[in-house]
Amino acid sequence: MIFWERNLILKVFKKIFLLILSLLLVLVLSLVLFITIALIQEKAFVTQEYMMWVFKSPVSRLVLIFEVYFVFLFFKEFRTGAIAFAKKHKVWVYPSFLFMNSLLLYTVIFNVSVVTNNKIIDHSFFKPTGKVYNYSEIVSIDTGVYGNRSFNPFLNNEGQFYYVLTLKDATKIDLNGDAGGTQNHRDIYEVFEELDRTFVDMGIKKTASMDSFELVEQDLDPIYVQRLKRILTNVN
Repeated sequence: MIFWERNLILKVFKKIFLLILSLLLVLVLSLVLFITIALIQEKAFVTQEYMMWVFKSPVSRLVLIFEVYFVFLFFKEFRTGAIAFAKKHKVWVYPSFLFMNSLLLYTVIFNVSVVTNNKIIDHSFFKPTGKVYNYSEIVSIDTGVYGNRSFNPFLNNEGQFYYVLTLKDATKIDLNGDAGGTQNHRDIYEVFEELDRTFVDMGIKKTASMDSFELVEQDLDPIYVQRLKRILTNVN
């Protein structure tokens, strides 16, 4: 009886250990994939004279679909049923899976905006080579801090700073996306502050809100809080 109980405890611990290990592998692989995509984007689209580039949301969050694939890969309970279904309908499942994921990768990778000192180059699904907008083609700016918490991964996060440009063809670009970078690794908020002064000095219409700014004050270092405050109070 004691041996049986000890064996049962070992099996439970083993199952818990494998579960935790699988979850960690899913998270690590998801992070590696996200970083890999960002590196590909930087090499492919970022010009030498750039100030900043951004992996635009919410399209960037389609990467989470690959996280679901990793779950199927490491968890037998999901994998067994999926493999059985795929084998039963392999005539259309395999080609469809390949096509849909090729389309998904294309959509995610070609989802970048690059900002230089005088223009914005926007790459997207229908503009893979990028459409160039001069600063003079920016119609308006909407900036602030999101205040509503959402558990939907395709919606914006509570306390997230946003800086949305509306261009002459109604294209909207949030320069504070899910990933990106700056020239010579400058502080991103310093670059935002510089761009914001340029846009406001040009007379571009700007709407700024201090609503939910206390969320930023709670999470960021005071130097970044002050930079964001200067951006949000710098209006025409």
